[in-house]
Amino acid sequence: MTHDGEFSSCRNLDFLLDRCRDGKRMRIAAVCAQDEDVLVALNEARRQGIVEGVLVGDRAKIERVAETVGVDAGAFEIVHEPGEADAAERAVRMVAEGRADTLMKGMVKTATLLKAVLNKEWGLRSGALLSHLFLFYIPKMGRFYGLTDGGINTYPDLQAKVGILENAVNCYHALGCVCPRVAALSAVEVVNPDMPCTLDAAALTQMQRRGQIKGCLVDGPLALDNAVSEEAARHKGIDSDVAGKADILLVPDIEAGNLLGKTMLYLTGGEGAGVILGAKVPVVLTSRIDSARTKLLSIALGAVLSRK
Repeated sequence: MTHDGEFSSCRNLDFLLDRCRDGKRMRIAAVCAQDEDVLVALNEARRQGIVEGVLVGDRAKIERVAETVGVDAGAFEIVHEPGEADAAERAVRMVAEGRADTLMKGMVKTATLLKAVLNKEWGLRSGALLSHLFLFYIPKMGRFYGLTDGGINTYPDLQAKVGILENAVNCYHALGCVCPRVAALSAVEVVNPDMPCTLDAAALTQMQRRGQIKGCLVDGPLALDNAVSEEAARHKGIDSDVAGKADILLVPDIEAGNLLGKTMLYLTGGEGAGVILGAKVPVVLTSRIDSARTKLLSIALGAVLSRK
């Protein structure tokens, strides 16, 4: 993935699976793994030589669900921890002690998992802000987009948006994109003092231009249409290196990110992979209703980032 996109020749997210097949298998600890799609995804990732899965949770439930979906539970190490909080702690400690490379969310509340990840004594704090990134491929556009943050930070201020942006840029660097284009989104493409997110977007743009934010190009505020469509940008008279060519879409708040992400996944025929960034290791995190395909791609993204 270069500045112009190594992905230009790709038409789906299978490149993540391909990249994982070179090198050692990552060891992933799935928290409360008694979930049909999680087990199907982990089994396929194991079959393809991408990861070794450790199933942390209620053993009886894991084995029952595995049998239901035709997965051989005996092919995995199972760590019996029936309580959500206990399972999260056990899995996080495994990573902290080097017995696993990364984490995956199963049938556990996100807040419970993050509380364990952020534990000051034995957690996985790195000093960076935690944020979520969903990497999408949208067939109609023929492009990949990184959407952040639609999963963790609710109404981030400017400082938090800097952290979210830096996490996303580091992720793109790990994928091979040397200088991703970041669109700081708003409902409009002009600064409006009555819309605080436009002020943040303008500040982020200026911070990047002055070298306070590195490794990317930032422009904003940009509305979604002129962030992803060069024709829309020309129509609005916007001349920038980002408008119409954005790689990363930085949303103003979790509501915008959640709605845009689900639109991309359910209404456009797109596919995606989601991870939490900013901890010592990536954390594979998708919605409980996401398909086994989405979970498989997310496992692959987590495995790729674990190797950086």
